[in-house]
Amino acid sequence: MAFRSLNLSYIVFFICGLAAGIAALAVSLIFKISINGLFVPEIASQALVSLTSGEIESRAVETLGPLAKYSTFFGAIFINILLYGFIGLFLGSFFNKIHLKQFIKKAILSSFLSYIIILIISLVFITINILPGQKILIPTLSLTFLLIPHLIFGFIFSFCFEKIRKNKSLLPKEKDQKSAYNDQMKKGYSEITSTSIDDQIDYKKRALIRSLVVSAIALPLMYLGLNRLFSQSEQTQIQQQQQQQQLAEIPANLKYMPKSRPPGFEDATLTPLIDAEVTPTYLFYRIDKNAIVPAIDSSSWSLSIKGLVNNPVTLNYEQIKSMDSVEEYATLSCISNKIGGDLVSSALWKGVPLRDILNKAQVKPQVKYIVFRCYDGYDVGIPLESGLMDGTILAYNMNNIPLPNDHGFPLRAIVPGFYGMMNPKWITEIELVDSTYEGFWQRKGWTNNPNNNIYSTIVTAGNQEITNRFPNLVNNNFAINKSNQIAGIAFAGNRGISKIEVSTDGGNTWKTAIVKDPLSKYTWVLWTSTFTPKVSGDYNIIVRATDKTGKVQSIDFADPFPNGASGYDMVSIKV
Repeated sequence: MAFRSLNLSYIVFFICGLAAGIAALAVSLIFKISINGLFVPEIASQALVSLTSGEIESRAVETLGPLAKYSTFFGAIFINILLYGFIGLFLGSFFNKIHLKQFIKKAILSSFLSYIIILIISLVFITINILPGQKILIPTLSLTFLLIPHLIFGFIFSFCFEKIRKNKSLLPKEKDQKSAYNDQMKKGYSEITSTSIDDQIDYKKRALIRSLVVSAIALPLMYLGLNRLFSQSEQTQIQQQQQQQQLAEIPANLKYMPKSRPPGFEDATLTPLIDAEVTPTYLFYRIDKNAIVPAIDSSSWSLSIKGLVNNPVTLNYEQIKSMDSVEEYATLSCISNKIGGDLVSSALWKGVPLRDILNKAQVKPQVKYIVFRCYDGYDVGIPLESGLMDGTILAYNMNNIPLPNDHGFPLRAIVPGFYGMMNPKWITEIELVDSTYEGFWQRKGWTNNPNNNIYSTIVTAGNQEITNRFPNLVNNNFAINKSNQIAGIAFAGNRGISKIEVSTDGGNTWKTAIVKDPLSKYTWVLWTSTFTPKVSGDYNIIVRATDKTGKVQSIDFADPFPNGASGYDMVSIKV
């Protein structure tokens, strides 16, 4: 019976630790939302992303898409709660050994020890997240905000522990345990009173009830906090309202829509394709290393330009917006995008040419790379000549409204010819350096080179992920002896597309498709072709593209890691 009591006590300590830990995390989450305090699961998930190899990360994104980082974040929360359970187990055993009875002393000691343990773990995560040339990712001051959640932990845990010890002696000294056990053995199990068993059952119920009460209060707070954390901010909601008003004021969004259908695109089934040639902002893909979208106050934000410059410059949001601006259409494609994938979108961007800002800083002759550092700890570099191109801008507007938070507010880079990872968001610093710079993803094995691949994707046949970027799209029902439309997109970075070919017999024969003029030399193109099947059966539709340099899309299949996916897109249909 003594051993059973011992095991039962450990379970109680663990359960009380879990309950107190959930309460501590709920309070920590409130601090995160209200004052951007440190939230340990967030930095833990960031550290895991930093430590994960590019190949594994690519598989995760390919399988789960944006859900990959969310699964890491929620996994970190679960592990953090378990850690509090083990801290409770440690504290309960420790208090029993030192025979500490005073409630206040136990509460303070519980708070201090749990704080020290989590603080050490947090510092390890923060160290992992420190990037080259960057200071600590999270301000040291925010570590003090860990203290209050752990005061909550200590008092709740000690309350559970104290009440239990006042009513029942849960964990006698080892000597007393052995003595009690020997006495039981001498007397015989027949003399073990039912009162002892009932006491243990009663104690277990009380411990469970206390833990459930604490959890019943803390878990809804955590749910509401996480919902608030992941929901769109008030600023983003206002921006969406502004966008809706603008669309109402500009019929059919004529700002960037053609007044008449281009030749070859008159068929009504192609309307959704044409309508979303510029991706609606709410459908624009998002891939970054954050589970929680940074929220930046533009009034306190600034951009610094430093490094190998003769005139270091710091600009605020209004100063950048007051500079001469340009508007351009550009397509962004994630390097993790698979064949037929939906990690590609187009938008109308407005901002300041990067070279204008670099001219203010007076770049020195030996500069080779431009390094961007961002509010969320992300960093990446591009060659100087790419930064001086006409199309490279620092954008503050997207589709006629200020950048939404999740797309980089207040400032992001648009760098034509490079994958999305080279178009950083939430930029706070630009440094000019005299050597090749490898950024966050490059240090994990991804390429540091421009996008040299050619992509062509079928949108209106099959059921591929790319259809997620085209609302109201209806899949074609192919019929015999009927002219059916096959259509899609093609993209070759800043090189443009010169020709699209479509095969309906698995690649044996090819037909040249109609290609719509792109919105700019930095965007995807829309293409369409007709198909009139003569007999019923299974058909394999394949598409391939040629860029304006004469390079034909590679037939060789390759996974996204490390240079981007390649190969023909193919869908199978039944007529």
